[in-house]
Amino acid sequence: MNTEYFIAGRIAVKSERTFSKLIVRIAIAGVMLSLAVMMLSVAIIKGFKSEIQEKVRGYIGDVRIFKFDLNNSFELSPFTPAAETINDLKKNPDVEYFQPYATKPAIISVNDEVEGIVYKGIDKTFNWDYIRKHLVSGNVINFTDSAAAMKQIMISQFTADRLKLKTGDSFIMHFVQDPPRPRKFTIAGIYSIGVEEIDKGFVIGDINVIRRLNNWKPNEIGGLEIRVKDFSKLQQVSRTIYEGLEMKLKSESVQEYFPAIFTWLSLLDVNTKVLLILMMVVGVINMITALLIMILERTNMIGMLKAFGMTDYGVMKIFLYNALYLVGIGLILGNILGLGLAFLQQTTHIFKLDQTSYYLSYVPLEVHFIDVLLLNIATVVICLIVLILPSLLVSKISPLKAIRFK
Repeated sequence: MNTEYFIAGRIAVKSERTFSKLIVRIAIAGVMLSLAVMMLSVAIIKGFKSEIQEKVRGYIGDVRIFKFDLNNSFELSPFTPAAETINDLKKNPDVEYFQPYATKPAIISVNDEVEGIVYKGIDKTFNWDYIRKHLVSGNVINFTDSAAAMKQIMISQFTADRLKLKTGDSFIMHFVQDPPRPRKFTIAGIYSIGVEEIDKGFVIGDINVIRRLNNWKPNEIGGLEIRVKDFSKLQQVSRTIYEGLEMKLKSESVQEYFPAIFTWLSLLDVNTKVLLILMMVVGVINMITALLIMILERTNMIGMLKAFGMTDYGVMKIFLYNALYLVGIGLILGNILGLGLAFLQQTTHIFKLDQTSYYLSYVPLEVHFIDVLLLNIATVVICLIVLILPSLLVSKISPLKAIRFK
């Protein structure tokens, strides 16, 4: 029989001392709360990053290709992509898909309101999967009838509320050029991305409208939007695409297009690290305090065990076993609490956010098994390593003085 383990179990579970039971419960609660907070912090930060990245890249694309010139306006210069450029994109194993687009500034004047926007023109090859997920009403543009498609438009919920519009309404849009060119559109659908820079600034329509207004050739476009398969490889893929472009073209990643958003997301990683360190310190200090109090409370027992011939190492093992038991119970309860709250939030979205400030209407969570496993392992290892120091206190206790200790 493992004597040290048996004694540790009696101390932790079957102790009849009220003070010991209180210390045990405090230690377990400290580990439980620390682990749950760390688990939820990692899940929330990863959820934030994934959701916001998906919002931005779903509308703008991961990499944009456009003409290399001195044009800094909202209206992109036209170009016809070479066959080699298209073939390179099709053969690139990291590219999921790509689609042409063009932009042109315009002004909407309706219901005594005026709104400046950027008209984003797309064609029948456009991937609607992302927009359909964020449709509030209506439907996407139907390119089956090319003439009817040129009269349809999709606007954001922000623009619809601002201009008091709804699906099916018509309005006149004045495109910015000399002289301004008015066009009448009917709202086919209303969407809500949740990112103000996008919802406030863009509407979606047929690229042929821009071609006609600017007298472009039928195959000329303003740019290409590229979706990569693995967003973690964005910089590498963007660099590869840039190196294979024609001299007249350049590329830009979504991180370069929206630097403020991605800088904010990178700062969240720093906040997560600080929070993890703080919560780990809180859990460790709690365990150290509990172990020291238990050692002092068991001074008489330590003296008796030493008098019967148990070594300092054996007595240390008793209290380390005891600490491991408390950490284990705390981890179990912490996992139940953390994963339970995560499941509750994922299914009910009970915890809400101000979408204007955070781009999301609820707190997102992304729980990964590897994160949970690493947090559990790190908690056990760090706690046991740190607890070796206070357990060395037993070597300083004299058996004779300990037995007399009251």
